Amino acid sequence: MFLSVNDRDKRHLGALGKELTALGFRLLATRGTAAALETTGIQAEAVFKVNEGRPNIVDLVKTGKIDLIINTPLGRESFYDEKSIRRAAIRYNIPCITTLAAANAAARGIRALHEQGIEVAALQDLHKEAAASGAPASGD
Repeated sequence: MFLSVNDRDKRHLGALGKELTALGFRLLATRGTAAALETTGIQAEAVFKVNEGRPNIVDLVKTGKIDLIINTPLGRESFYDEKSIRRAAIRYNIPCITTLAAANAAARGIRALHEQGIEVAALQDLHKEAAASGAPASGD
């Protein structure tokens, strides 16, 4: 998983980093984000930004080494990286989360999936069960 968060979000990064590592993710991050994670005791491998050299984050996306991107850009200086990262994410079908609120929600969802699994049911079957139990089906 790759993380690059703006300076304002760095102070809220510790809990997310702990949750992601507890879920088994290996964290890669830009230098600033990696440093912020390390101040909270979370290890992250530093990765070049697009304009810092190679291999950079886009190279890692292209080679299949990234499964999820959390990128909370802010301001003009992040525009070039943001555009390149999102373009690569779309091209290579990598989910790209752009707010910490969404990243925390995704981590909670991944945790729930690990703990509870997933169950698929046809909508028709749910309506039949609701009718059989006497409960009104949603939308009634």
